[in-house]
Amino acid sequence: MWMDQEQDRHKAQVRGQYQYQDQDQDRAINEIEGFLLWEAEKDRARIRAQAFCAGLPWLTDSQRREVELRYCQDQCHASRAHLERIAVRSAALRTEYEGVYRALRRRLITAFLSGSVAVAVLLAVAAVGLATR
Repeated sequence: MWMDQEQDRHKAQVRGQYQYQDQDQDRAINEIEGFLLWEAEKDRARIRAQAFCAGLPWLTDSQRREVELRYCQDQCHASRAHLERIAVRSAALRTEYEGVYRALRRRLITAFLSGSVAVAVLLAVAAVGLATR
């Protein structure tokens, strides 16, 4: 019996370690994905800046670099603000949907328990009716 408890405890620890490893891996994957998405956004801003400056042929090379730099900075700031708004809205929606899910689950459990009680009462009444005959 003691060995069984030790084995169960060990299995629980191993399961917990795998769960933490999975969470760490998920977090690492999210960070890598975020990094790659942000780098892609910076590349898009650079390409848009170069296209914008291509339409301004009178700029000198130093002016062109300055305009491209400022354009990229502006695009990155706008992108960051947009992503932050999306993140806030996403968190709000997640909270809202979790609340709705909890309410639906509560209603489903209540309906199931009510139905079970009703069936039990009907069976009891039927059993009493058959016993009295």
